[in-house]
Amino acid sequence: MELIKTFPELLWKQAQTLPLFSALGEMESHMFECVNQAAVHEELEDETRRLCDVRPFLPVLKLVTRNCGRAERLLDSKIGVLIGKGLHELDAINDQEVKDFRSKMFRISEERMQRVQMMTCAEWLQACFSPQLEPTAGTAITDGVNDRLLVMFIVSRCHVMLFVLLTADPRKSTWLDIRMTCLTPHIVVSECRELVGVKRQRVVVHIFTLHYANTAHWLQISLPPLTLSLQHTTCVWDVSNSFKIVLVNASKVNAEENAKVQVRAGLFHGTELLCKPAVSTESSGRSDHTWKESTLEFDISICDLPRMTRLCFAIYAVMDKVKKQKSTKNPHINKYQTIPWVNTMVFDYKGQLKTGDINLHCWSSFPDELEEMLNPIGTIQTNPYTENATALYINFPEYSSHPVVFPPFDKSLLLLVPLLISLHFLSFIFSPLKLPLHNQPFFFLHHFSQGRGGKKFHIELKEIMERDPLSQLCENEKDLIWTLRYDCRENFPQSLPKLLLSVKWSKHEDMAQLQALLQIWPKLSPRDALELLDFNYPDQYVREYAVCCLRDMSDEELSQYLLQLVQVLRYEPYYDCALTHFLLERAQGNRKIGHFLFWHLRSEIHMPAVSVQFALILEAYCRGSIPHIEVLKKQVEALNKLKSVNELIKLGTTKNARSKTKEAMLTKEAMMTCLRQSGYSETLSDLHSPLNPNVLLSGINVERCRYMDSKMKPLWIVYNNKLMGGDTLGIIFKNGDDLRQDMLTLQILRLMDLLWKEANLDLRIVPYGCLATGDRAGLIEVVSSADTIANIQLTSSNVAAAAAFNKDALLNWLKERNSGDALDRAIEEFTLSCAGYCVATYVLGIGDRHSDNIMVRSTGQLFHIDFGHILGNFKSKFGIKRERVPFILTHDFIHVIQQGKTGYTEKFGSFRQYCEEAYLILRKNGNLFITLFALMLTAGLPELTSVKDIQYLKDSLALGKTDEEALKQFRQKFDEALRESWTTKVNWMAHNVAKDNRS
Repeated sequence: MELIKTFPELLWKQAQTLPLFSALGEMESHMFECVNQAAVHEELEDETRRLCDVRPFLPVLKLVTRNCGRAERLLDSKIGVLIGKGLHELDAINDQEVKDFRSKMFRISEERMQRVQMMTCAEWLQACFSPQLEPTAGTAITDGVNDRLLVMFIVSRCHVMLFVLLTADPRKSTWLDIRMTCLTPHIVVSECRELVGVKRQRVVVHIFTLHYANTAHWLQISLPPLTLSLQHTTCVWDVSNSFKIVLVNASKVNAEENAKVQVRAGLFHGTELLCKPAVSTESSGRSDHTWKESTLEFDISICDLPRMTRLCFAIYAVMDKVKKQKSTKNPHINKYQTIPWVNTMVFDYKGQLKTGDINLHCWSSFPDELEEMLNPIGTIQTNPYTENATALYINFPEYSSHPVVFPPFDKSLLLLVPLLISLHFLSFIFSPLKLPLHNQPFFFLHHFSQGRGGKKFHIELKEIMERDPLSQLCENEKDLIWTLRYDCRENFPQSLPKLLLSVKWSKHEDMAQLQALLQIWPKLSPRDALELLDFNYPDQYVREYAVCCLRDMSDEELSQYLLQLVQVLRYEPYYDCALTHFLLERAQGNRKIGHFLFWHLRSEIHMPAVSVQFALILEAYCRGSIPHIEVLKKQVEALNKLKSVNELIKLGTTKNARSKTKEAMLTKEAMMTCLRQSGYSETLSDLHSPLNPNVLLSGINVERCRYMDSKMKPLWIVYNNKLMGGDTLGIIFKNGDDLRQDMLTLQILRLMDLLWKEANLDLRIVPYGCLATGDRAGLIEVVSSADTIANIQLTSSNVAAAAAFNKDALLNWLKERNSGDALDRAIEEFTLSCAGYCVATYVLGIGDRHSDNIMVRSTGQLFHIDFGHILGNFKSKFGIKRERVPFILTHDFIHVIQQGKTGYTEKFGSFRQYCEEAYLILRKNGNLFITLFALMLTAGLPELTSVKDIQYLKDSLALGKTDEEALKQFRQKFDEALRESWTTKVNWMAHNVAKDNRS
């Protein structure tokens, strides 16, 4: 197939004979565009591509004029093709937030690429692995002046006064005239001039690391008006009006004739309902609706609205006569007809209260459980498919002649001044204690917070803090936690999530105290900080604190949790946030992290709720990692080729469905012919594996490639690999199956393996590679020298029905491949891996464990594949559960573990001990597993849609019980699995017979 660059040459050659050829201009100032398979215009700036790779929807190319520099257009074109969304689509979005984010990212990326070009190797390493900028809390920062201690309470971006205290001689305290330059939210470089005439110098001020003297001078703080950043604006805390919105109308509601349609609206901070939902009057009609009383007023003042308040809507029709329907998880579904929902933020990305008319296009799907029929965890993006979506037109009223803005961090701290003044008088009471200077204010705050005091309350606090993340807090417990918040800081810093759930976010005084407390809260470990990125914790400063803790992660640890970190981007209401910057910074500093960040984002760019957000991040990554573009582009092109081969096979098998043998021969031949074509072989050769960028796939071994006999006809592609000593490497390409649930399960298995190894227990887990690369498409690593239990059993028996009951088949198979010491090692490998997977499959509730979903390597390692059913969602037939055991532990497994010997042996006792030890290790990390699954709730996985799904983990790990109680429960499950293993054999027999009949 010809390259695109040949077409302009042909066109100009033919155009020379035409009358207006002179008006055509230079060939270099033109390019072609077409309508691609996604039905959007695609500019073909990159003329080194083949037309078969472009795949235009119609065989028509349109000649257009280039509008800007060729190099810039070429880069834009490459990025658009690479990320799967043309940049002209982003250009066409009329949203100032999108424009500002792109402009900022463009500037940052350009500066980064300029720095990279000028760096030496050592400078590049330092830039990628920079030391922490923030000092340890509680440490004063000076600029080479040992006797100077900066005392600070409020810092603004404008002209302020700051009281400075000399520790050597408090009588020399003085005022400084400060001009502030903010570098980060926590570090400020100041140019200081002492009013008493001392020399000018530079000092670094650490915001809210408080150091006080044992005198009254520390309260002498000058607080001038913040005139620069808040000029001609009204602070939201000065607006006492009740919050209200106006319903203008709704269209395309699609209700039944004469239905009574209502709108329900609620204000949420995370999952917390801030006040009682507002409900409109009823409106009759089928499609278009207006309401007589169109104003919805909420029982909350504007001054008490948190910065991250979400306004959530649901439109529903009240059904007069409720028909008997099948029960659902949500009782509202039976009572109300159709519940389109939509969410929007109350404040915009600049912190300004929204005003004016807004058109919100609703989403028609809804989760099984809706809080008050509302969906606060849903996206704040409106439905882009506007043609058929229900549209809700609303109006945000104006409350002031100036824009109403949320105050910046420094003004939040102003609310604490009255509290600190009160605490100042306490200093005279506690001055005889002679506490160290830097501990005094914390002691005062700590004492002040112990209003309920007493040992009894501290015991109760300890019990609350030890609960798992799914445990609910009652109001009395929340009050106790908030009252003893400084005890939490000192004794239970990892309890920060529970403290955040105890804050009354509808009181801006409490919110300001919490934000101040965050500045002195000890750093959490990255694993503990992950929970703070959950939807329950939407506050900007909380999420910034969490990201600050994540900066301590090594690249390897970050890779372990990257899947969740990408998913929680869905919880970020604004494009420009700390998490986005963190991920881009780490991805651009480490090619492997950048590789997987790219694929995690690109695999979901087709989803309308995140399409724009993920495209913006991908564009920013590509602009800051230009050398990586060609590497990734090669992978994208290879996957497109594999997809076209798969579609060819599906088409061929459909046409020849009557004759399976003929179908297999013709389709296999067509597949091999296709792979041998130069256009395919060149694209599929010499690329970095998407599954592991450290592996270079050199060339396809066409003769060993095939397609698998399942519904979606996955491709089994075999590569020769020069860098692996000539060994081959297998990859399965799936098109039509969602691999994200498999990807999550394998990630958790990988984490379990890591936790066990940290405890010096290596259970020989095989967490093979799996990567979703697009809409229901992805790759799976083929584990070498392995076969399924079903194949092993069928090979050893002439009768399929009897094969499942042949307990010697598995041991004999291992003996054929190993002998002497190698056989002993293989049996030990089998024992360890079997223990690991017994515990893992039990804890994760992995179902559908038939004999084709369990494999064994020739080295003895047992491992499970295909995780379509997790968290206890076991298969059933005619209402009867097919799987009745907690995990798979059959007698042929025991036969291998006991080396073919009968009766209870020492080997079996060791196996059981491995299982119990592995289980207790996972229990210690139960909160981490719950957090990781909770962060995936909005990913759209079929068996992970609500908190109730995660409850299975809490039950299987027996969280809330003692180790002795949990171990007793596990031992009962172990005995049950062994006792009921005959049911597994019956299921395997049925599977083997069905498989034998298909072949």
